[in-house]
Amino acid sequence: MKSSITRRRLKRGHHTKRDRTMGMNIVDRIDDRVTVNQVLISVSDKSGLDEFIPALVRINPSIRIFSTGGTFGAIEKILGDAAGKHLVQVSDYTGQPETQGGLVKTLDFKIYLGILTEKYNDSHQEDLKRTGAVPIDMVVVNLYPFASTVARDGVSVEEARSNIDIGGPTMVRASAKNYLRVASVVNPSDYGAVVDALTANGGATDLALRYGLAVKAFEHTAAYDRHIADYLVKQTPECVSGCYSAS
Repeated sequence: MKSSITRRRLKRGHHTKRDRTMGMNIVDRIDDRVTVNQVLISVSDKSGLDEFIPALVRINPSIRIFSTGGTFGAIEKILGDAAGKHLVQVSDYTGQPETQGGLVKTLDFKIYLGILTEKYNDSHQEDLKRTGAVPIDMVVVNLYPFASTVARDGVSVEEARSNIDIGGPTMVRASAKNYLRVASVVNPSDYGAVVDALTANGGATDLALRYGLAVKAFEHTAAYDRHIADYLVKQTPECVSGCYSAS
């Protein structure tokens, strides 16, 4: 009897282990070059967009750019009459309006499916069809200026808290994780290199570029979180509670 129970437990354990292994997507097939047809752009630092955006449109005249808030307005101004052809509000794409104060803008299943989907994964491709989502080939994101905010004299803990970016780091990490297919651009200083690569590759990124950008992206989010942690650890409970009135 005990032997039979043991065998059943081992069998169940074997299936669990196998299922967990099967749940991991271990990729062995990718395209070195990926044409950039859809780009998601949401940046705090808008420097360089006036040259970067026209370059993207010039390289791929059918490119679509998804954007939010102030970035959308900046790109709309840059594109002028061409905005209607190339520019899409993220809220129009997802069908979900931004929450008050921009608290939730890009945290949406269609966005992250588009970023994380793998080209040669049939299940992922079916998910794209089922949801009407599109693969996002490049993510251009930089984050709320937390470090410069807390460097100001007299800044409150509440002001610091409100400048903690949530959607931005999530998009950066997701796109950097999927360097197999997605270019994650976090620094305007890389716009020129991206444009040069797209020009040389007929509108496509290559694996070497995407991998290098992924390294920079994770360095960017690591430094961002380090700034937040270093600031918060220095605050006292009295300093924090002094920002609020109890209900």
